[in-house]
Amino acid sequence: MSALDWSVLGAYFLVMVAIGVWSRSRIRNVIDFFTAGGRIPWWLSGISHHMSGYSAIMFVAFAAVAYNYGLAMYVWWALTIGLGVGIGAFVWAARWNRLRSKHGVASPLEYLARRYDLPTQQVLAYSGALLKVVDIAAKWVAIAVLLKGFAGIPILWGILITGAVTLVYITAGGLWADVLTDFGQFVIQGVAGVAMFVAIMSHLDGVATLWTMWDKLPEGHGDPFAGPYTTTFFLAMLFIKTFEYNGGMWNLAQRYMASPSGSAARRSALLSSVLWLIWPLILFVPMFAAPLIVPGLANAEEAYVKLAQTLLPQGLIGLVLAGFFSHTMAMVASDANVISSVITRDIAPVVVRRVRELSAHAELTFARVTTFTFVLISMVIAISTEGQGVVLKIVVDLVAATMGPISIPLMLGMLPWFKRSGPTAAIVSWAAGLGVWAYVKWILESKDTAMVVGVPLVTSLVLYVAIGLLKPEGTPERDALVDSLDTDPEPERAAAGA
Repeated sequence: MSALDWSVLGAYFLVMVAIGVWSRSRIRNVIDFFTAGGRIPWWLSGISHHMSGYSAIMFVAFAAVAYNYGLAMYVWWALTIGLGVGIGAFVWAARWNRLRSKHGVASPLEYLARRYDLPTQQVLAYSGALLKVVDIAAKWVAIAVLLKGFAGIPILWGILITGAVTLVYITAGGLWADVLTDFGQFVIQGVAGVAMFVAIMSHLDGVATLWTMWDKLPEGHGDPFAGPYTTTFFLAMLFIKTFEYNGGMWNLAQRYMASPSGSAARRSALLSSVLWLIWPLILFVPMFAAPLIVPGLANAEEAYVKLAQTLLPQGLIGLVLAGFFSHTMAMVASDANVISSVITRDIAPVVVRRVRELSAHAELTFARVTTFTFVLISMVIAISTEGQGVVLKIVVDLVAATMGPISIPLMLGMLPWFKRSGPTAAIVSWAAGLGVWAYVKWILESKDTAMVVGVPLVTSLVLYVAIGLLKPEGTPERDALVDSLDTDPEPERAAAGA
């Protein structure tokens, strides 16, 4: 990397810190820290929702899949998310917002104690928190691998540098800082992504590359389904991504909660859906074409790094690397904020009585300490791996293990069609989903990724619905909570709540 590249990267870090400092002035209490008080415009919420689905893993593990299999990468990942978020715009987005505006909910899991009972809330909170800390550790390693590839910086220092900057701005600015850095990430990714796209077009056949490259690439690279990424896998991923990106991935529920109203949350979801369907194609075209420019890579995870080093001039390499940083740091910040909300609002008050008696100022301080601690623990785990294991398998397997069993009671519990399902349905579906995943993964040792991903979610879904029908546990209070999520609050009540 040149001095200009380093200058670009350094400027990016300074901007991130400045955003955290500025956002701190907008934080008065934990509601502001976790949901921005419902003051984030729908378009900014939609962009943030979209960008929170990216991390450096996309340019490491996903780039390797695109290098080896081509178009199938877009189909099973971005397309399933875009369709799933579009579905969620009409099913869940507004309901998440109304939990905040009508019931003062600041954590995605906070309503579960009322919808089911306290044990159910605690089980889902602990299992989800464990998933997040390991997931984020993998993302730290991914960005450190990219930094090492570009600049030769050791893995340890890559994790420490990115972690330190993230700790500063997310601890200070909460969700406001997270959303604003998502927007900055959107701008940086736009410039860097277009630059790489144009570089690929210029290096090959111009605009005609979009249709001529497929005949030159290895056989099957233009197929929507290839290798292990079959039609069955696509359907399984569409199923799980619909739950994951509409609230099962807790940090994305926060974007809807932080919008001014339910209708604004729906618009933000539709914007995110459109972005998912269009923008990843721009990003993935260079990855699809990579075998023509950097053929024969022994480690396909280096594909995007090699492309940038081969095609981009000084300065733009630094911008691309800043984009990698922004992806991972924004996602980590997002997860840290939502995990802090779960610990502060759902776990700690149950475990430690003194937390329930904290003043508003002390509660905000506790939220910041929790955020800091979560990020620090994920960094320690990442450092202990010494850069090993940053592969797609980590993310897919962990999400398959827990996302379905966690998200089924969380997401379906908001819908009027599942009022009969109560605590028994929630706990049994969660436990059975985890048990089936362990059986498929470790006893059967299945190599069918679609089976490993889809079966736990289907198991949880079937049991949640069946137990609700056979052992209904609806109560007037639970029914009233679910019914209240059908409409936005009256304007005067919403203003009073704000």
